[in-house]
Amino acid sequence: MWKVTYAVDSLDPNPTVKTFNEEYEAIDWLGDEMSRRVDHVVQHSPYSISESELVGIQEIEASLARIDRV
Repeated sequence: MWKVTYAVDSLDPNPTVKTFNEEYEAIDWLGDEMSRRVDHVVQHSPYSISESELVGIQEIEASLARIDRV
């Protein structure tokens, strides 16, 4: 079993927690969810996002996620 914990921000007291039977399922879900969140930030930004800013947003999202074997 694999557990994915994905917070909204660094102080999130109730992060999303999902369990998966296979590692690839956890990785796929996390990748899809990260893409969804990054796309949401980009689409709702009142300003144009540069490539370096996009990389920064992706890094922040990656820092909020964790995959553990349970």
